[in-house]
Parts: sequence; C-alpha cells; structure tokens
Amino acid sequence: MKKNQFRWVVILPCLLGIFDLSAQRKGYWQQRAEYVMDVQLDAAKHQLEGKQKLTYHNHSGDTLKQVFYHLYFNAFRPNSEMDVRSRNLPDPDPRVKDRIQKLKPEEEGWHKIISLKQDGKPVDYSIQGTVLEVQVKHIPPGAVTVFDMEFKSQVPIQIRRSGRNSAEGVAYSMSQWYPKMAEYDDHGWHPNPYIAREFYGVWADFDVKLTLDKSFLVGATGMLKNAQSVGHGYEDASKPLALPQGEKITWHFVAKDVHDFAWGADPDFAHETLQVPDGPLMHFLYKKDKNYSKTWKEFQPYMSRFFTEMSRRFGKYPYPQFTFIQGGDGGMEYPMLTLITGNRSLGSLVGVSVHEAVHNWFYGVLATNEAKYPWMDEGFTTYASDELMDFLFAKNNPDRHKGSYKQYFYLDSIGWKE
Repeated sequence: MKKNQFRWVVILPCLLGIFDLSAQRKGYWQQRAEYVMDVQLDAAKHQLEGKQKLTYHNHSGDTLKQVFYHLYFNAFRPNSEMDVRSRNLPDPDPRVKDRIQKLKPEEEGWHKIISLKQDGKPVDYSIQGTVLEVQVKHIPPGAVTVFDMEFKSQVPIQIRRSGRNSAEGVAYSMSQWYPKMAEYDDHGWHPNPYIAREFYGVWADFDVKLTLDKSFLVGATGMLKNAQSVGHGYEDASKPLALPQGEKITWHFVAKDVHDFAWGADPDFAHETLQVPDGPLMHFLYKKDKNYSKTWKEFQPYMSRFFTEMSRRFGKYPYPQFTFIQGGDGGMEYPMLTLITGNRSLGSLVGVSVHEAVHNWFYGVLATNEAKYPWMDEGFTTYASDELMDFLFAKNNPDRHKGSYKQYFYLDSIGWKE
C-alpha cells in the first residue's frame, strides 16, 4: 500500500475490521522498481520492438533466487489458458467466449524475449503461458539489481481490454502490453496466469519512449515530457513547435509512484483538456464521430466536479493528470488513465468514467492484491461510485445503493455468491 492522506469518513470502521493491521508493524516493507523503456511500433505489422531496463529493489527480508514477469499478450493465442477457460465456463464472458480460438496467426498476441541480462550477464529463463520465470543471481535483502531485456511483441486483435482495432475502430488500446515484473510480498511471488481477471503490481517509476507513425495521437499514464516535439494539442501554444522530420514521432512519458503504465493511440482522435480547480489536468481522447462528439464535450464538466467532490470526500487525488481514452471493450482502470468505449449516452459516459476514475483511489493508490481480494477494490469503488453519481445528478436518493444489494441478493439466490 502506498502511503496516503485519505480521510476515511465512512469506510474506516470496515477497514479496521478487514485489514491486517500487522502490515503497520515494525519492519513492514514493499518492493520497488524503475522501468526505462524504449519501444518502436510497426503499425503495418502491429508489432512492437522494445528495450527495457528494470532496476529492482529488494526491500524484503528474503534472498530472491528467481523473479517472475507477466507476459499478458500470450493469453490471446488459441488454446491458451484464457482461451480454454473461456470456452468451458458455464457463464463465459460474452466479450471473449471462443473468439481467441478463432484468431488467425497475424491476429494473435505474443511476447518473444530476444535477450535478458541481470547486471550485464545473461540469465536462464523459461516461459509457461503468460508467465516468464527467470533464474537469477541471488538477490539478498536490501540489494538492487538491474535487468536488461530486449523483447518483441505482436498486438492482438482487441478481445478483452488490450489490443488493436476495437469494435469502435480505435487503433490501439495498449494495456498490459509489456513484460511486467510480478509482485513479491510477505506471501511470496504472485505470478498469476492471465485469464482476464484483475491485476497486482510493483510500485514503480516509469520512463517510457514510444515511437510510432506521426499521424497517431497518443494518450498515456504519466506526464508528456516532449510536448513541443509531438504537437497534437499537447504543446504550449506560446512556444514554437519543433516537429521532427520523417514519418515517425517519439512520445516521451514519465510517471512516478504507479504500478502500471497504459496508453492508447489513434490517428483520428480528438484531444481536449480541462483543468480541475486545485486538481488534475484532464485529457480527453476520443474518435471524431458526429454521433457522439457532442456527448464527449458535455460530460467533461461532470468529471471536473467529480474530481473535486471525490477528493473532498475520500482524499485528494495525488497525481497531476488524468486521461480518458476511448478504447478497450467497456471500461477499465489504469494508473492516471482509463480506457472506455465511447458510443454512449451522457448518463452512461459519466457513469463508466466515474466508476473507472474512482478506481484510481482504490486500485490506483491503495493497490491491494486484486487477484486475492477482488471484492476489496471493486466493492469500495462501487460504493463510492454510487455516492458520486447521486451527487453529480443531484438525485438525493436515500436508496442509492439498492442496485448493488439487488445484484448481491440475486447471485446469492442462484448459488453464485462466491
């Protein structure tokens, strides 16, 4: 958990009852990482070539003899664990079902490790599905080690959350897109195979350079460091643009104290901003579509009021920016960013945006283990979302959580509670 200044007004009694307060004991620790990535996107082949330098701090009291990475794109291949599971569940996600099984080779997702070194020396590794296991030179307590990786990836057709060419025509929804270090805590390693569930990550700093065709407009976790070199509405209008020659542009983003990095890109994105008073600068990236461009403009003031009220009730949002990007397959939260489908009514667009932005207080800052305790982040987020939607639309509904209760009672009645 990241240190924070949350004012737990309503849920503090619940937290006191459910959190292991031993986490506050003397000697509490959490791991730390710094990612530096330089990535090239070949949009014709939908493939990435990347270099990643990962500086890893072992703050635990244990000597680590191996480390694990997540290789999420490997889930989007026929007969992957995610594919087999989705085809055999009694209640499959309709967005997945048997779609992975039907992917052609050029539509699949994959990661290939070209080289991997620890402190300059090659290491042995093995890959099982979406998990990379690395045999390392032992990392004692308090030590810092550096992993240098070269990798190549193919971006899958968008099926669940991440991918290309979404149902709404968005070119790239880039979440869980890079080889990502798994979390190690007092329960050990958490290299959970990816089956379309939630995430758990190491607190880190990210320094990411994305090079792609200059026609694309990009939004990402973190702050853009070279706005004058990319244009697209990010630059300071008082300064001259310094666009590079050639067909490609490098976007340089930096994010501090987050546990993931996501981005989206499309050549037909509109880009608008709105500054929240005493809050983050909001970015809005959405397809220039006459059917819903008006709605995307109308919902922006709602989100400004949201950040102000959410910060008042649950603690100040701790980052300088937040980006709403049309993409993905519904709505999904990432640090300082959400991917949401765009063709919605005003109420629906506000609703999904509120929910995913609220996640940035619980998923984004508390950062509990969503794989082990999925109810914790989602439950708190649903509660706060109901409160904020009631506020934004001035409903003053004393029964504003009724929908959540009804859903719970229904699942209990058919034996699906757990």
